[in-house]
Amino acid sequence: MSTDPAFWDRIAEKYARQPVADPAAFDRKIAAMVAHLRPDSVVLDVGCGTGSLALRLAPIAAHVHGLDLSPEMIRIARGKAAAAGAPSVTFHVGPFDDSFTALPDGSVDLLSACSLLHLVDDRAAALARAVRLLKPGGVFVTSTACLGESWIPYGPLITVMGWLGKAPDVTIFTKATLADDLRRAGLVDVQAPDVGAKPEIAFFLAKRPG
Repeated sequence: MSTDPAFWDRIAEKYARQPVADPAAFDRKIAAMVAHLRPDSVVLDVGCGTGSLALRLAPIAAHVHGLDLSPEMIRIARGKAAAAGAPSVTFHVGPFDDSFTALPDGSVDLLSACSLLHLVDDRAAALARAVRLLKPGGVFVTSTACLGESWIPYGPLITVMGWLGKAPDVTIFTKATLADDLRRAGLVDVQAPDVGAKPEIAFFLAKRPG
C-alpha cells in the first residue's frame, strides 16, 4: 500500500471522526460477511483503519484481528475496542507482507481487505498472501474502489492531490480486472452481490479452494 505511514497517521484523527459514507451499503456488506462466520471463526481485517469493521464483526466470531500500516490508526482502533469492551479483537501495526506472523498460513476463516487493493504496490502479491492465510474453504472479501469504471479523469486528479500531500498513491483499474486478479490468485466462486454501493465500488466474495 502507500508506503509512507505518515500520510495515514496525519489523517487518522480526521478519518476517525468521519461517518461511514454509505451506511446502508456498509450494513449489507457486513451482513454478507456475517453469513460466512461461525462462533469459532477467526477473522483478519487487513487495512483495518480505526477498526470500525473489525468491531462490527467481533460479536459473531471467536477472534478478529485487525492489521494496518498506520500506528495512529491502530492507536485509535485500540481505544475504540477498549471503550466497547471487545476483548476478542486484537489490532496489529505493520504492512501486509511476510513480516506479519501473528497468524500462521491456513488459519483464517474470513479475510477482509476493504478500501485497500487500489492502494497496494503489488496487488498480485497481496492476494497471494491472503490466499495463503485462508483456511481451505475460507472466504476472501474485498470492497475496492475501481476508478477505471468512472468517466472522471481520476489519474491526473490524484497525481495533483498527491503532490499536495492530499492523497495516497492509487492504482486505477476496472471491476473486471479485479475479478480476473482474484481468479489468478487461485480464488474460486467469485461473487459480486449487489449491496447498493456506488458504481465504482467493487464488492467481491471468493473462496480458497478446499
